[in-house]
Amino acid sequence: MPGEGQRPPYLTPRVLLLQSDAPHRTPLYQFHRDHGGKMVEFAGWSLPVQYKDSHIASHLHTRQHCSLFDVSHMLQTRVHGKDRVRFMESLVVGDIAELKENQGTLTLFTNDKGGIIDDLIVSSTSAGYLYVVSNAGCAEKDSEHMQSKLRDFKAAGRDANLETIEFGLLALQGPSSARVLQAGLTDDLSKLTFMTGVTTSVFGVPGCRVTRCGYTGEDGVEISVAEDRAVELAEKLLENSEVKLAGLAARDSLRLEAGLCLYGNDIDETTSPVEAGLVWTLGKRRRAAMDFPGASLIVPQIKGKVTRKRVGLTSTGPPVRQHTPILNMEGRVIGEVTSGCPSPCLKVNVAMGYVEPEYVKAGTGLQVEVRKKHVDSVTSKMPFVPTQYYTLK
Repeated sequence: MPGEGQRPPYLTPRVLLLQSDAPHRTPLYQFHRDHGGKMVEFAGWSLPVQYKDSHIASHLHTRQHCSLFDVSHMLQTRVHGKDRVRFMESLVVGDIAELKENQGTLTLFTNDKGGIIDDLIVSSTSAGYLYVVSNAGCAEKDSEHMQSKLRDFKAAGRDANLETIEFGLLALQGPSSARVLQAGLTDDLSKLTFMTGVTTSVFGVPGCRVTRCGYTGEDGVEISVAEDRAVELAEKLLENSEVKLAGLAARDSLRLEAGLCLYGNDIDETTSPVEAGLVWTLGKRRRAAMDFPGASLIVPQIKGKVTRKRVGLTSTGPPVRQHTPILNMEGRVIGEVTSGCPSPCLKVNVAMGYVEPEYVKAGTGLQVEVRKKHVDSVTSKMPFVPTQYYTLK
């Protein structure tokens, strides 16, 4: 192991930059400043929390039109080699082998104790590699985890390699996103469904990986683009009056309305996929084989018992934030809020958190403790706002 102060030699320059005290800048940093972005530090990066428009205006614009988010802080990795699928399946809970060409899936890195190391998207590509996008806040941890497992994998005579790619990542999200993007594509977007992707030119910028996905609950895409062309592509997209820039504040409230977890808040290494309501990420074949990390603990929980489960909550009155205690109607603490905010679309407070299993049923009356006062709340199905993913179903 490296000595104190030393870093493992396999860490990429990008991950090493994240270990410095100064926040790292995406390729669009000056672009954000020029467009009035209010910059804050997030997961080791300097990112815009909002622009000249208010957080609420950006949120509603995304729901009604479309917004452009800079998500270049996410870790992008390619997995090469003839045993790449087997390698990835040694780390995650999903059925990567069943993915069709240019199809992706949300999955989870899990540990041997059944906890979630990170959530990530893995896509099979027609170029013969897996394309992986994972969270910026876990970049160092994820890189070390993959490289550590890779050493053992290769020592056993198997063929796989990792490549961290230094690309920008732009998310165009909202009901008019497909119409905006189609003007810059020769590919037919109507054939690109949710969680599928294609490598193509976008508004004349070659070599872009376009994946129909996002973190808002709306139809949209994420575009992986060479760093030196990211600003150019962002400017091309902004030429359409439907498109406005949006920052971290809107991204967080949008994902919460969509019932999507934020790693570090709603899921972490102490949370199992069953507790988090993410059983659907466990591939059926993988469950039967019990061949993913922590399977011996996670799989029995599906039909067994857990001490807590993730639940949605709505309330009126003062906003409900992370760490707010959740109580039953008798005033006993039964859980804690992990994410919460006023919903710009619903005009009520929405939150998610963990409670004892008997209180999970939608419509259950509970209380949340805000500023030492007990506020009535009710459990809710998620998403709070219906999702608009393009599925052709």
